[in-house]
Amino acid sequence: MDMAEQAREFFAANPDIEVLEAFVIDVNGVPRGKWIPRERAIDVLTKGMAMPRSVYALDVWGRDVNAAGLAEGTGDPDGICFPVPGTLSRVTWLSRPTAQVLLQMHTQEGESFYADPRQVLGHVLDRFKAAKLTPVVATELEFYLIDPVRSALDPVRPPNTRDGRWHTGQTQVLSISELQDFEEVFHGISTAARAQNVPADTTLRENGPGQYEINLNHVPDALAAADYAVLLKRIVKGVARANDLDATFMAKPYGMQAGSGMHVHFSILNDKGENIYVGKDGPSDALFHSVGGLLENMGESMAIFAPHQNSYRRLRPSEHAPTYASWGIDNRSAAVRVITASRPATRIEHRVAGSDTNPYLVLAMILSAALAGMKEKLSPGGAITGDEHAVNHEPLPTNWDYALQRFTKSSFAYAALGPKYRSLYSACKYQELSEFSLRVTDVEYDAYIRTV
Repeated sequence: MDMAEQAREFFAANPDIEVLEAFVIDVNGVPRGKWIPRERAIDVLTKGMAMPRSVYALDVWGRDVNAAGLAEGTGDPDGICFPVPGTLSRVTWLSRPTAQVLLQMHTQEGESFYADPRQVLGHVLDRFKAAKLTPVVATELEFYLIDPVRSALDPVRPPNTRDGRWHTGQTQVLSISELQDFEEVFHGISTAARAQNVPADTTLRENGPGQYEINLNHVPDALAAADYAVLLKRIVKGVARANDLDATFMAKPYGMQAGSGMHVHFSILNDKGENIYVGKDGPSDALFHSVGGLLENMGESMAIFAPHQNSYRRLRPSEHAPTYASWGIDNRSAAVRVITASRPATRIEHRVAGSDTNPYLVLAMILSAALAGMKEKLSPGGAITGDEHAVNHEPLPTNWDYALQRFTKSSFAYAALGPKYRSLYSACKYQELSEFSLRVTDVEYDAYIRTV
């Protein structure tokens, strides 16, 4: 069924729809697009929608990044955006009957546009296809529900429970009653996920006050896995707002509480559909080589895994947020956790990225590193036990400036993302970093204004 037929069938089955939200995902993982009236929706879905190419090179405040080379001095030309198959669906949390569709951009000549993160991942997957390999991928996303009422003196606080109590001093990890307190929210998330074909699985209470995690099912399509991650984030935020709450995927909203990560699980199938990470007596050489590639290139990938100033607050010892390029068997203290509980489900869990990341770019770096490790037959070295990191495990950058310096000069990032995208990403992040360098924090005033 072609897109025109799918669109007509969808609108026939949903005669109440009044507007279509059509959007791309920018460098920061933020949806950006337009509202299209119903009467124009089929035309847009079949012929494409024009948007400025510079939409992919905005900073986190939504401002042009001129150093990225897509806006100032170029005439700011349009690209043509076409629907991602399977993403036309209902938006269930809005009062106005609304549909949505995820888009990807092409040039006026019909070629994929290099600055589209979705197509950056697509080019990585082309390398797997050439090797007759298929990654099977799932993500786990942590987030906080927060009170929507905020001020400069009270910027973030947990929502009240049904009893009117704050969660402030409590962890209550894996609490069922804490899920029940927000039953309407999680029911709304589940309803929206089904309506949008997002394969949401388990929901659980996490370690922070008002912190939760939703897991997505494994799929043999890494592009779809990244689509599901960005759509789930949109669902969670939308449903929370419909229930008079906010949701944040900020990596570390509370300085003294757990950060929010996006853990990536993956295995790789050969052209016979066999999991190449399964060996005769345990994990295969391919798995260990993949781990070697992940560890070898982790430091140069940190600007993707931790893309914002706040991201580095999450990377602290003893918080299940890795600070070393290490691996272990079923060890959540390691950056890379090898899971072997079931032979058919033998896989790698990559635990470094925060929930504030762009899923397309995270998967591009992880899968590129795993493929490089297999091609180069890299050794991961010794596994850690407990929290004991050997001296030969590389400390990961915990400073944003240093991480960006490594990324900008990285030959691995050059190969994984392409030279133009590496430059674009660096320009966007340096503009964001520059803004932070101009802001004086309340902590500095508290410490220094009268003391020194």
